[in-house]
Amino acid sequence: MSTTLFYRKPFIEWGVATQAIPGQTVSGDLHLVKSFGHGALVAVVDGLGHGDEATAVAKTTVAVLEENPDQSVITLVKRCHDALLKTRGVVMTLASFNVLDSTVSWLGVGNVEGLLLRADKMAMPTSEYPMLRGGVVGYQLPPLRASVIAIGPADLMILASDGISSGFNRDLNASDPPQQIADRIMSLHFKGNDDALVLVVRFLGTRHE
Repeated sequence: MSTTLFYRKPFIEWGVATQAIPGQTVSGDLHLVKSFGHGALVAVVDGLGHGDEATAVAKTTVAVLEENPDQSVITLVKRCHDALLKTRGVVMTLASFNVLDSTVSWLGVGNVEGLLLRADKMAMPTSEYPMLRGGVVGYQLPPLRASVIAIGPADLMILASDGISSGFNRDLNASDPPQQIADRIMSLHFKGNDDALVLVVRFLGTRHE
């Protein structure tokens, strides 16, 4: 599954791969890619546990994010927390692309890994990671702090739930199409003991670039 969003011209492309834990027909790991006036919100949400209950709480989270995708990532996490009180909760990482100034603001609560790979091999550093805070959205929300970083054309973001093993960026060709990258990560790094999801987003640049 892949699509492209438009801001005068396309500015991101993305692909996603997902797999439920063996023995289950539904996954509690969901994703969101939602455009707004000057950017796009992307997220990976992992409902605690697995099965129908995990899927339900993840769907509630995605619905909250879809309502106001242009709000700050900190505000969005707080909104999700309020909506998930008295549920099993979720862990999540979300990122908001701002096309006006070519930046992305991102943060995570829990263990959904994030990675930004720079297309410019001369860039320092060559990779970036979101601030991940321990906790559970809907149960125990930590103090939140987002990081804001500049992004350039062809920079690649990968968000992966904990059903994917660490080091998933090994043997990765960052120039491949996002869907191909997501599928390869899933095939090589699916642990098999939990639901898993990989979301891959490439920033294509803005109308000024």
